[in-house]
Amino acid sequence: MKKLIPFVLFMILMLLLYIGLSLDPKEVPSPFINKPAPEFATYDLYKNDIKISKQKMLGQVWLLNVFASWCYSCRAEHQVITEFTKNHQTVVIGLNYKDATEDAKEWLKQYGNPYDFVAVDKDGDIGIEYGVYGVPETFIIDKKGIVRHKNIGPVNRDSLQQTIIPLVKKLEAE
Repeated sequence: MKKLIPFVLFMILMLLLYIGLSLDPKEVPSPFINKPAPEFATYDLYKNDIKISKQKMLGQVWLLNVFASWCYSCRAEHQVITEFTKNHQTVVIGLNYKDATEDAKEWLKQYGNPYDFVAVDKDGDIGIEYGVYGVPETFIIDKKGIVRHKNIGPVNRDSLQQTIIPLVKKLEAE
């Protein structure tokens, strides 16, 4: 019996290790999925007189793409986001996270600006409200202002084709 206890504990440990290693690290549970998106109000990077808020987005499906000029992964993702905006009518808001205004403008000038609006989050307060772990992150929000998907890390062509585009089409049809 004494020999059986260490064996059982070892098997339980192996099972937990197997479960842990089989999880996708990009699939971090978000408390916001299927819950109302946090309220926010800020200004556009290029037009200080334009206020951007969750309330103004109600009635349409939209993407919130959190990016920064200092984020290396954002460069790889940026091309994919640009392709998406060229081929789809969905509103895409870029949330410029903890970035200097001039750096963000220069970065968008260099790589292109695919966004309908560029919301400024200089202190990271909006990102905190959305539970941002780091950049880039992308949220899909439905017509009622409910978060339907959170993509942690750069959006790549596979995640765009397999997850984001089908979900956006489904939500737009509702």
